[in-house]
Amino acid sequence: MYKLGHWGASLLLYAPVAFALAPTRPGLAVAGGVGVLALAQFPDVDHRLPLVVHRGVTHTLLFAALVGVAAWAGALAVEAMLGVGSEYAPFAAFVGAFGICSHLAADVITPMGVPLLWPLSRRRFTLSVVYADNTLANYLLLGAGLTATAAVAVAWPG
Repeated sequence: MYKLGHWGASLLLYAPVAFALAPTRPGLAVAGGVGVLALAQFPDVDHRLPLVVHRGVTHTLLFAALVGVAAWAGALAVEAMLGVGSEYAPFAAFVGAFGICSHLAADVITPMGVPLLWPLSRRRFTLSVVYADNTLANYLLLGAGLTATAAVAVAWPG
């Protein structure tokens, strides 16, 4: 998918998480949404990296895990600098991995698919529903994500 489709997929997939967090941790729900949205395009950094194939290593569950670990470590470092506890680091790890996985979910619906299990397998996973450059599909994903986010906002407690 393209940028708008990836943004939509991240919003759509994160909406249930935000809904679950909203009653007790509204700030965390919003921060997580911002983080997931910020990471929605990150796997496509492979377009700008020499010797890295598009939809290769950056489109795997291993990469999602590595981004999650990096987010966890970053959150721990910030918490240490601020002298606060480490309650946010696990959530940062979740957001990091989830943000990448939302991108993978959007790309798995395209015929090219993604090598989710690399390096264990080179198999590409695809549902082959729609081409990545399909403008209508990208806008529909964005619309679905915005609608899901709006529904969470309307249902927001308080």
